[in-house]
Amino acid sequence: MKFIGAHVSASGGVENAPLNAAAIGANAFALFTKNQRQWQAKPLTTESIDAFRENCAAHDILPEHILPHDSYLINLGHPEADKLEKSREAFLDELQRCEQLGLKLLNFHPGSHLKQIPESECLSHIAESINRALEQTEGVTAVIENTAGQGSNMGFRFEHLAEIIDQVDDKERVGVCIDTCHSFAGGYDLLTPASCAAVFDELEKVVGFSYLRGMHLNDSKKGLGSRVDRHHSLGQGEIGLEVFKFIMQDDRFDDIPLILETIDDTIWAEEIELLRSFAD
Repeated sequence: MKFIGAHVSASGGVENAPLNAAAIGANAFALFTKNQRQWQAKPLTTESIDAFRENCAAHDILPEHILPHDSYLINLGHPEADKLEKSREAFLDELQRCEQLGLKLLNFHPGSHLKQIPESECLSHIAESINRALEQTEGVTAVIENTAGQGSNMGFRFEHLAEIIDQVDDKERVGVCIDTCHSFAGGYDLLTPASCAAVFDELEKVVGFSYLRGMHLNDSKKGLGSRVDRHHSLGQGEIGLEVFKFIMQDDRFDDIPLILETIDDTIWAEEIELLRSFAD
């Protein structure tokens, strides 16, 4: 079964996110558990935590189908020791917030070398950051999102994801989220059924579908290999609809959150219905 949703607002409290998801007909969703553009946040209250869990249960949305995203400020591969430590502390806080909410996943961008250290060293920093956070938490899987490769961001090649996973000690609590826009911008051809099959065969070979914990379903405003991260509504960008049909008809993408981050939230309900129609 396919579990489809969007990255919905948690404005007014995390407990509102499942309500916002239900309003668009979603049976999965993503959210920020704190302001994504600030380092500090007030602790979650017992009232918010209880209401979040109750609202998820009321709308039959399971923790396995919720894909929270961490702060955009965090860089787990930072070349400077003090800033790396600040990111590691913030990442640990994000994992702990997921623990409190009873969530099973935390999605994050791996990190950037800022052109100051070799790529391999940056990837090792990222893996060590994950190891440290997992040692201090329980039950939440660190889900590495592939990037578009903009700037000095790591993670735009499947090999980067595999190298990070290889250095993570607890393989049961690490996974990946594949973003279609990022993949396309990073150089993976998703234009035809044949090219989609080749890309996902490569994902299986290099990373392994056993590590796939979620997907971000986005069209792209920029072309193949542009290394520019600009999302678009489904079928309105450079990718088109073939990859989304492919995903919806392939059982390797069952039972994981399939999350829209497309640019027009007023048509999310329509996009969810469109995706479901592809699975029929």
